[in-house]
Amino acid sequence: RLVTSGIWRNVELIAFDPARLTDVFITQEDLKPEMARLNAQVELEASGEMEALLTIAVNSSEVIRKRVSCKQGRQTFNIPFRIANPERWWPNGLGDQILYNVEVQLEHDDRILDRKYHRIGLRTIEVVQKDDPDGMGKGFYFEVNGRPVFAKGANYIPNDLFLPRVSHKTYESILGSAQEANMNMIRVWGGGIYEDDYFYQQCDEKGLLVWQDFMFACSMYPGDELFLDNVEQEAIDNVKRLRNHPCIALWCGNNEIETAWGEYEENAGWGWKQRYNEQQRREIWKDYEKVFHELLPEVVEKYTDKDFYWKSSPTAGDGLLANHQSRSGDMHYWGVWHAKHPFTDFDTYVGRFMSEYGFQSFPLFSSVRKYTVEEDWDIESEVMTSHQRSGIGNLRIKEYMAQDYQLPDNFRDLLYVGQVLQADGIRYAIEAHRKNMPYCMGSLYWQINDCWPVASWSSIDYYGKWKALQFIAKEAFKNEILSIWRKDEMINIYAISDLSEARDEKFILSLMDFSGNILWGVEKNVRVGNNSSRIIYSIKESELLENQPINQVVLVAKLTDLNGAQIDRAFFLFKPAKNLQLQVPNIDYTWNGKDLSIFSDTYVKSIYLEIPQGNGRFSDNFFDLLPREKTVVSWKGDLSKEQKKDLVLLHLQQTMKN
Repeated sequence: RLVTSGIWRNVELIAFDPARLTDVFITQEDLKPEMARLNAQVELEASGEMEALLTIAVNSSEVIRKRVSCKQGRQTFNIPFRIANPERWWPNGLGDQILYNVEVQLEHDDRILDRKYHRIGLRTIEVVQKDDPDGMGKGFYFEVNGRPVFAKGANYIPNDLFLPRVSHKTYESILGSAQEANMNMIRVWGGGIYEDDYFYQQCDEKGLLVWQDFMFACSMYPGDELFLDNVEQEAIDNVKRLRNHPCIALWCGNNEIETAWGEYEENAGWGWKQRYNEQQRREIWKDYEKVFHELLPEVVEKYTDKDFYWKSSPTAGDGLLANHQSRSGDMHYWGVWHAKHPFTDFDTYVGRFMSEYGFQSFPLFSSVRKYTVEEDWDIESEVMTSHQRSGIGNLRIKEYMAQDYQLPDNFRDLLYVGQVLQADGIRYAIEAHRKNMPYCMGSLYWQINDCWPVASWSSIDYYGKWKALQFIAKEAFKNEILSIWRKDEMINIYAISDLSEARDEKFILSLMDFSGNILWGVEKNVRVGNNSSRIIYSIKESELLENQPINQVVLVAKLTDLNGAQIDRAFFLFKPAKNLQLQVPNIDYTWNGKDLSIFSDTYVKSIYLEIPQGNGRFSDNFFDLLPREKTVVSWKGDLSKEQKKDLVLLHLQQTMKN
């Protein structure tokens, strides 16, 4: 067991004479297209009475000077300044991430004593909670620069069990992967750490909004004066450190404590309160309220520019406990996995903002080889079970796998199918959440990263390799997608768009057998609305299939612009993979070390490509290949001549017994 205690970040001894800058807080007073009015709240410390000059520069151009009279000790000065024709900061995918370099300089007797630098983004952000017309619920969404934003992203945990090992390169890799996967929000989980400054700088640059938990999770906490003083100072330090970052979207009191205790319903919670008598319960809950209903919101209110505070995740709001039927607040849905609900329940239990849900998979075989030898290549081996910290993990993966896939006998194939299973399940969840917009306005799966090499819910393994889920999330989080759903006797195709303007586009729907023969098709022009989800085509399943064998066909939906350039493509299979009559493909490919062109005579499911020792990844992976259609993917990274020869190609048909 690794005990998380002790000093692990740099310790500094700071000397100054006669004054220094201790803090700079920049607030937006007004933001209009022609002018941004800002205020710099400058805190400095002086060793005695003195006259000083404070200068503010924006992008290296001086905008204001102010002479101030200082007394001994700490004091604060407010300096208003302006930026003409301001450009706004936007979340990833919705606009550019314009950042302004603001420098505050302290001078005395023509000598520069100190400087502080901040990169700020100009934007408005609000958490909107409007009552539903029927009065039975309340919305929950982020509005940035006056525009509703569907939050797309993942939960984030510390990158390593040994925290000092995390480098700037690690942050760039994980957050760069989030940006590349079309995410616009990261939830910093309350069971981890307040992250390094560089983490938030990267989020600013990459357009990743941050749902920032305070570091409290899955436990009740004391409310004595000594503990509260400690919590208050820790909260103040971190709020002041992070408040200038445009990425900060919300401060959340804790992770899952409210729902675990279950104060508002006698039989709710995880059984914690049942261990105590009535008086003890009242005392414990009173201590909880001191921290999360009083102290932390007061710190956020006092030390930020009207940042939003959310008392716990999940919660349905004041006096309401979050559950799978909640019509307000945010939701953690773990019926899939813990309660063995089917993946289809991701479309049944849809909240206003899905801040946690997930499913496990194993790392890639090339990653597993780094901590195993051949005799360990069984998921029930001692080494593999040591790298599986969920007591139900291996069994649960196999239970779900058996519902949709044939269980492979081969260890490598089992790892591969496990990743396909995870990606399929979470894609279903993401598309369920997105098609239910604007009722649902956020989808953050658990989790993007790992802190050690392990079977887990992550989409990127400890070694930085993208699992199937990361590639599928990249597709599912695009600004425009098609999503195919079967409901009752109907097949419904949704067009879902996060774009700010409506577009006229072309929709093509084809029923194809696994040899590539078109059995039925339709083509039409459609108008895809802005910030919307709507059905653009419906057809009865019986009318579509017309007695075709449903285990030998695939439905292909395609959306293009009016010039024919593809925007998105979606596939729908009418039976679980284990029941499909998939043919053994003849696959031809050419590979020059940079681009790979691949072609098949039949439909191929979940093609996986890898250079096991290569430092990089393919531009697309775990994709379905239509018959007689060439697909080209590119290698992103460096390869030696020898590594180019080590191409691994795997697909689902190879793992099936018949």
